[in-house]
Amino acid sequence: MRSHGVSFTAPTVDIDTLRQWKDSVVARLTGGLVDLARRRNVTVLQGCAKFRDAHSVSIENADGIRTLSFTQAIIAAGSEPGKLPFLPKDDPRVIDSTGALALTSIPKRLLVVGGGIIGLEMATVYEALGSRVTVIELMDQLIPGADADLVAPLAKRLSKQLEKIRLKTRVSKIEALPHALVAHFDGPEGAAQEEFDVALIAVGRRANGNLLAVQAAGITLAPDGTIPVDRQMRTNLQHIFAIGDVIGPPMLAHKATHEAKVAAEVASGHNVASDAHVIPSVAYTDPEVAWVGLTEIEAKRQNISIEKSVFPWAASGRALALGREDGFTKLLFDKESRRLVGAGIVGTSAGDLIAEAALAIEMGADALDIGITIHPHPTLSETIGAAAEVFSGTTTDLPPARR
Repeated sequence: MRSHGVSFTAPTVDIDTLRQWKDSVVARLTGGLVDLARRRNVTVLQGCAKFRDAHSVSIENADGIRTLSFTQAIIAAGSEPGKLPFLPKDDPRVIDSTGALALTSIPKRLLVVGGGIIGLEMATVYEALGSRVTVIELMDQLIPGADADLVAPLAKRLSKQLEKIRLKTRVSKIEALPHALVAHFDGPEGAAQEEFDVALIAVGRRANGNLLAVQAAGITLAPDGTIPVDRQMRTNLQHIFAIGDVIGPPMLAHKATHEAKVAAEVASGHNVASDAHVIPSVAYTDPEVAWVGLTEIEAKRQNISIEKSVFPWAASGRALALGREDGFTKLLFDKESRRLVGAGIVGTSAGDLIAEAALAIEMGADALDIGITIHPHPTLSETIGAAAEVFSGTTTDLPPARR
C-alpha cells in the first residue's frame, strides 16, 4: 500500500494465536457438518474401517472393534500425502501439507520439495510469515501441467520473494543432523547441498484405497491405490460406490462433493450419472492461478484447433486500483464453432472468477454470448467479457489490432 500513500510498520506474528484462529475456523466447519448430520438422522462413527466382506465392515477405535453391516456403501476415504523413500524417519522437521498447517513454528529456512499447487501455496504462506523459502521442482516449470504463460506472472513474483527456485532439479537425499537438515540435490547447476530448518514434502498425494482391505469385499483396486468407478460412481460391485480422491485425480474437494451427490442419488434409486464437462483447478497463491477446461498443452496434444484470446489486466481499471495489474485473462475458443472450450486466469481472486468460464463451457456459450453479457464495472469479472471481445474483434479497451 506504500505506493498508494498508506504506510504500515512491520507486522508482528503471534504464531499461537494464528494457529488457534485457523483451528477455530476448521472446528466451526467440521462442527457444522456434525450438526447437519445429526439433523438428518445420520449416525457418525469414528474409527478405522476395513471391509470384512461385500456387506460388512469392521470398525476399530478406542472402544474396541465392532462389525457394521450394510445394504449399500459409499467409499470416501480420500488420500494421503506422497512420500519419498530417502526421507529421515520420524523426524519432526520433515513435514507434509498436514504438518505444515499445524503452524507450530516459523522456520528460518524452509525447503519445499515439489513446485506444484500444494507446495507453492505453503511456500507463499511461510514466506509471508517470515521464512526464507527454497522450492525445488523436478520439471522445467512450476505447476507442471498448467500452461506456461499462466504460471509466468506467479513465477516472476515468487522469484523476487523466495530465496531460490530450482527447476529441473532432483532431491537425492535429506540428512538429519542435530543442528539442521542437509538436502542433497542435482540440477542444471550441478550437484549441491544446503542446510534447512524444516523440509516440506509436497510431491503429490496417494489414494487411500489400499488401507481399507477392499479385496475382502471383492472390490477392484488399482495398483496406485485408486478404486475404478463408472459414471454413476459404482465400483465393480453395484451396491458399493466410491467418490473423491480415492477414485483418482483431479484430487479436488469440489470434484468430490459433486461425485458424492451423484453417488447418493444413484443409491437412492435415481437414474443419474456424472456429466461434468469441466472441473476448475485453482492455486491459492499470490497471485492466484486458475484454469478450467482445455489447456493449450492439451489442445496441442489432442490436435484440437483452437484460437486464443488474452486480455491483460493492465487495461483493467479495477486491477490498476488494486495495484495488481500483473494478471491476465485467457480464453480458448474452438476454431470452427467459436464456443469456449478452455480458460485460464492469473491474478487476484482468479479462483472466484474462473467459475463464470466453467459455467460458460458447460452451457456451450460462444464468444458472442460472453462478450455481449453486461459485466459490472469496475470489476475484475469484466476481463472475461473483454477477452471474448478481443476474440470477436469488438473490444474498445485495447488499441486496434494490426490488420
